[in-house]
Amino acid sequence: MAQPQLQELLEQLWGDYVRVNPQARAIWNLLESKGEQVMNDHIAFRTYDDSRIGINAVAATFIQLGYEPKDTYAFEQKKLSARHFEHPDQRMPKVFISELQTAEFSDELRDAVQGLVDQIKDEQIRRWDFPVLGRPWQVSHATYERMRQESEYAAWLAAWGFRANHFTILVNAFKSIDSLEQLNELLQDNGFALNRSGGDIKGSPEVFLEQSSTLASEVPVQFSDGTFTIPGCYYEFARRHTMPDGKLFQGFVARSADRIFESTDKRDRTQEK
Repeated sequence: MAQPQLQELLEQLWGDYVRVNPQARAIWNLLESKGEQVMNDHIAFRTYDDSRIGINAVAATFIQLGYEPKDTYAFEQKKLSARHFEHPDQRMPKVFISELQTAEFSDELRDAVQGLVDQIKDEQIRRWDFPVLGRPWQVSHATYERMRQESEYAAWLAAWGFRANHFTILVNAFKSIDSLEQLNELLQDNGFALNRSGGDIKGSPEVFLEQSSTLASEVPVQFSDGTFTIPGCYYEFARRHTMPDGKLFQGFVARSADRIFESTDKRDRTQEK
């Protein structure tokens, strides 16, 4: 049966994610201490547009486990494309996979990406747990910094590889917290810094989706030329609204997600407090 294997994959993804982003466990515990039910809305992944590891490659395991492709999205400013996937069992989190359009960048960045992808073995890509493979290539911090000058997204992926970029809590499942504003206030009161790019809350009831997120934790990463501290993963929060047809909106809003991507940007964190 696919369900036990899907549950195993989700547990692997979560375990890897909280190791990189311990603030997620702390937030989960905080919300449970308030008597709230913590339900995953979606899990997001990043990749490059190389056909060997693109959206379809990352999605393959989820498709085998019953997920179905849904809407596609374009992010012109970030030079990304994306697609989301849903499982027939609505208790399962949606999956959001984005990929960098490398043709939109310099020869230097494209060559760097090519050098990374060429290090991956075919058998690694074919693994059923490919979405939680981790970083399958060697990369220097110098290369990471050069990539970051053109694309924070490209650099993050070079450093971290294949894993959940973020999990997202469905605010609709809460009992006593009835707005994203109230949740954000609770998080900030407990010392968690939010991504304020485009405002604390991205989206609105008018587009049927409101989102906010923490800033990615800064964590040490081993590069080929030493250990350096860089942004890791973050936690997102989504409140979905009912559409005119009476159904709860299940998609994503590109304009909002564009700002959410910036949760992993390297920045002066003292300005975010």
